[in-house]
Formats: sequence, structure tokens, C-alpha cells
Amino acid sequence: MTVSPDPNAPSGGGLHRILPQRRIDGISAVLLPFHESGEPDWDGFADQLRWVSGCGLTPAVNMDTGYVHLLRPEERLQALEVTASTLPEQPFVAGAFVEGEAEPLRAYLREVEQIQSFGGVPILFQCSAMKRMSGDELVEAYRRVAAHCSSLLAFELGEMFAPFGRIYDLPTFQRIMEIETIRGLKHSSLDRRQEWARLRLRDRIRPDFKVYTGNDLAIDMVMYGSDYLLGLAAFAPDAFALRDRLWAEGSADFFAVNDLLQYLGALAFRRPVPAYRHSAAQFLKLRGRLDSDLPHPQSDRRPESDREILRDIAERLELLLSRLEAGGPARSSQ
Repeated sequence: MTVSPDPNAPSGGGLHRILPQRRIDGISAVLLPFHESGEPDWDGFADQLRWVSGCGLTPAVNMDTGYVHLLRPEERLQALEVTASTLPEQPFVAGAFVEGEAEPLRAYLREVEQIQSFGGVPILFQCSAMKRMSGDELVEAYRRVAAHCSSLLAFELGEMFAPFGRIYDLPTFQRIMEIETIRGLKHSSLDRRQEWARLRLRDRIRPDFKVYTGNDLAIDMVMYGSDYLLGLAAFAPDAFALRDRLWAEGSADFFAVNDLLQYLGALAFRRPVPAYRHSAAQFLKLRGRLDSDLPHPQSDRRPESDREILRDIAERLELLLSRLEAGGPARSSQ
């Protein structure tokens, strides 16, 4: 059967740009768990850090998955301290969050300096002030912050995740990509076409630049040249690491793992999207990775009925991983 190209698809996107057997750069956001008292479970957080890093993924802290927008400044600082002490000399990414600050540029400079002092790579969370900037002002702000960094990640976020989110137009994306110190950008539009367009531009302008998909509803974007920084990876970094290895090896078992993870993502990232963090805590507790499945006291929650669905997915995932790690066939996970 001959498949006709979609006339509306971006040139070089879709079926025409699948890149088999490429090495995937995986970054996993790390969930911050909570005690019944409503205080962060720092021991549980450290356990998640060790697990993510041990699986071969780079941990990302003080992200949306870590409730960065709900944490007090001293809690964000403690997250950095725990990360640096738990993973000495190990790479990690950390969010620079400044929403509500009177002087956002000065605040960004303060945050990136603090993150780098702990050995982390900063990623700039957007803010309301940044959303109001013109393209020229935005690029200049990135340039000024990047001048104080040895390595920096940019971030564009759809409004479904945060009201201050903004997806840049392609010319602005290109100008940000051309700032040498910025080595990658997390793209969270949940729109394949926009991500494909960025990949096409990246390949032409700066092939070493990383486009980290933030599309938890299309985690197969890694097939087309994206890398990833995903909240969904916090649910199962072991499964993501295995999936990535299978893709590099050219194994068809990649699809068995990817499909089950995507089923989990479709459930966890349904509306209201921010409640995925509660789904993550539920799933991690079911997998024996957390003592409590409570989210931040101010965060959205999922219904109790989700637990049985998540339990079924967890059991199927454990069975699939066991088979593949033992060298057996993937078989259907249905």
C-alpha cells in the first residue's frame, strides 16, 4: 500500500523524518512527594533522584512535576541542596522560577547563579513579564541571562500548563536557538506540527541544538529527532530508559514499551492536566517507590477510582519490563 504524504504536513515532518537507531537524550522531571502533614518528603525525593539517575536519565528538579510554582523559596533551595548532596558530581537540570518577582531579569540572574553554584544546568521557566515582551525584548533577555551561564536551557510552555505560558513564533525560536550558550529548548505546545517545524529548522540552522519534547501525549516524538524532558518519565524512568535503549538498538520491542507508556500518559495528562502530579504519586506508590501518594496540599487531585486503572497499568508494565530484561519477547500488553 502506498501512503500519500499529508499535503498540510510541514515539509520534512511526519513519516518523512523518522530517524531510527538514534541515541535519545532523556531528562526526567522528578516528583516531589509529600507527607500527610503537607510537608515535602525529602527522603522520598532523594530516593526518586537516585532512581532516575541510576536508570541513566538526567534528573530535572524544581519543575512543574516538582510543584515549583507552589514551593516557597526556601523549599526550592532545599530541593537544590538535596539534589546536590544525593547526586554529587552527577548532572542535573533545575528550573529557574521567578513568577511574581518585581524585577524578573534580576531574579533570573539570581536563580541561575544559585542553580549553577550547586552544579545544575538552569532551565528558564517563563513568567508573566516574559509573556508580555516583544520578540526583540525576549531574545535580549535570553542573551543577558545566557551571558552568565556556562550552559542554559530555554522553555516554551502552552497555556494549558500555566497562564504565563507562551509558544514562540518560529523566527523568535530561531534567534533563541542561535544563542550559543543555550544548548536546548523544552517545547510544550502538545502540537506535533509545531514541534516538527522546530526540528526541521534546527536541522538546518544548528544540528547540535536539542529540542526536548514536553508532549506527554506524543512521547513518540523521539522517533522524529526530538529528545525529551517529560513529567511522564517520573512515573517510570526505568521503562523510559529501556525504551530509549531499544530504539537505539533498532528493536521493534520499542513500540511495546512506548505504547504502554503512552496509554499511561493519556490517562495521567487528561484534564485537569495539573492533576497528573497526583497520578504520578499514585502510580509510584503502587510500584512501591513511595510511601505516600499525597500531592501538594494546594494541588489538583485525581479520583480514587483511578487507582485500579493505574494498578492494571503498573502490573502490565512490570511484566513487560521483566520479559524484555530477561531477553524474552514483548508480546501484547493488553
